[in-house]
Amino acid sequence: MPTTLTIKDIPDDVYARLKTSAELNRRCINSEALVCLETVLALGRSTAGERLHRARTVRGQLNAVFDTDAIDALKRKDRA
Repeated sequence: MPTTLTIKDIPDDVYARLKTSAELNRRCINSEALVCLETVLALGRSTAGERLHRARTVRGQLNAVFDTDAIDALKRKDRA
């Protein structure tokens, strides 16, 4: 059976970011908070090596060549 959790003293900026994220993902704030908690807590269950392996697997599935010079140029593009 699910448990109810009340969170007190949430900073305004944290609440605003959570609310914005919920709207972007078309979720209620409660659901968005659960997704955030599940995501963060799930990271703790895997080792750094497992996360690195997963990242490399996903990158390999993209069938794309990553040119670091092009990436750096794109990052700098609108910063001037």
